Amino acid sequence: MHTSGPGTDPAEMVTVRYWAGARAAAGIAEERLAGVSTVDDLVAHLSTARPGLLAVLPVCSVLVGGRASTGADQIAPGAVVEVLPPFAGG
Repeated sequence: MHTSGPGTDPAEMVTVRYWAGARAAAGIAEERLAGVSTVDDLVAHLSTARPGLLAVLPVCSVLVGGRASTGADQIAPGAVVEVLPPFAGG
């Protein structure tokens, strides 16, 4: 897996957006990745590439195209994935 760069087809990239505490833990608001085909692939990659996320990933929701997704759920090229920690309040 890699982020965008020379020779990377933008149509094959997945956009990952981080919200609230996940954004703070990742140290960025958004990134584009290639080579991510499932939610498990994404979580494994993020656990290595962004160690600050290790504490929050287990409690985060992962939305693919606006739908809650887990484990073996597929991530299509060009998809937008959102990583959301639990929100407090009411």
